[in-house]
Amino acid sequence: MIINFARRAHDHNWELDPITRSLLDTDFYKLLMLQFIWKHFSATRATFTLINRTSLVRLAEHVSIRQLREQLEAARKLRFSRSELIWLAGNTFYGRRGIFDPAFLHWLEHDFRLSDYELSVQDGQVSLRFHGLWSETTMWEIYALSQIAELKTRAALKRLSELELDILYARAKTRLWEKMARLRGVPNLSVSDFGARRRHSFLWHEYVVSAMRDTLGAGFTGTSNAFLAYKHDLEAIGTNGHELPMAMAALANNDEQLRGAQYRLLELWQQSYQGELLILLPDTFGTTQFLRNAPAWVANWTGLRMDSKDAYIAGDEYIAWLEARGRDARQKRLIASDALDVEQILGLHAYFAGTILNGATPDDFRSAADFLDANRWSPRRRIRFSAGWGTLLTNDFRNCNPQGDGDFDPISLVCKLTDVDGRPAVKLSDNPSKALGDPDQAERYRRIFGVAGVADAPVFI
Repeated sequence: MIINFARRAHDHNWELDPITRSLLDTDFYKLLMLQFIWKHFSATRATFTLINRTSLVRLAEHVSIRQLREQLEAARKLRFSRSELIWLAGNTFYGRRGIFDPAFLHWLEHDFRLSDYELSVQDGQVSLRFHGLWSETTMWEIYALSQIAELKTRAALKRLSELELDILYARAKTRLWEKMARLRGVPNLSVSDFGARRRHSFLWHEYVVSAMRDTLGAGFTGTSNAFLAYKHDLEAIGTNGHELPMAMAALANNDEQLRGAQYRLLELWQQSYQGELLILLPDTFGTTQFLRNAPAWVANWTGLRMDSKDAYIAGDEYIAWLEARGRDARQKRLIASDALDVEQILGLHAYFAGTILNGATPDDFRSAADFLDANRWSPRRRIRFSAGWGTLLTNDFRNCNPQGDGDFDPISLVCKLTDVDGRPAVKLSDNPSKALGDPDQAERYRRIFGVAGVADAPVFI
């Protein structure tokens, strides 16, 4: 896929170019969760709020509020196309055809709408809030984040000359190639794209996904972006996210219901998908308490995604938990997805899918040939490991700007559930720096769930 990014950025009139080209331009798990919400919570109302965790960056000074409003309005006018709905209805996802109910697809075609929003500037930050039916607000998360990320990119591009643009993209392409070269040929590698929400731009995202597919072959297992999966005949990756246990917990009427909400969600989920798509996301209120108190049947689920805990610790914890329940961890799936880059991917893959010998570390390997040296690598799988590579795959322009500033650096921007039917939603996380919600409610949650296994760490993205 050959695109002259510098020429396009220099000559193109961005005002006429919508960022969200399709309602499929979202994480696949948002569609799976949307069907779940449509089925079980059709009358539930929810609020999603934009949160800039990189608070030193005054986002409203980098993003035009007028242009953001135009992009949000353009997204509200979009509808699923007939060919997109046929793809959802007829494609095989995770080895199964018919994951999406015909009645749900009919609703998507005729009745689905995005909610209204509230947009303003407060103390140099973009204030953005979506409120309405949960089925009308949930999809805004990825659309809003990707729009803001690309508007920030477009504003920075306008400050560069054509030569500087050429240098910027040459450096970014070189960095991408160096990362792919380190991964190419690694045995049993499983890497997928999770980078839609904080990508540099849609075009760069598409370029990166195509490059990964062509370079890594079977080692690149797919993309979380439903539109790119649809357009390029790739596997769509994803199952569920934190908003579901957050909502179930918020709707609990007492402490006992609150403790059990995370497991009640799993029961509803596996009923909804007939025993498919069974990947645990246990860190909403803390991984250690989740595993310690989980009903026996939870160990039957296919695998676990780690999102806010040191991945080595979280993976070992999950393997030990499986073994204590008589399960063969080698048949389960472990997915890392938190702030990954190539070094972490290589290290985690080696740790969980094989063993590096002779005291070497992943940082010692500058090429696949080094990594595959028979004297230094011994395959011994402990669990089936996969990496969901996000922001540092689709938006790593750090130090690429020839003007020398950090205008292209990614920021930690999230759009999270903040209330459900008027009740505050809380996320504790395995990392207190990622905790969200009303402080009083968050303290109540900590009293109920505890803080075992929780450890503070810097949040980069």
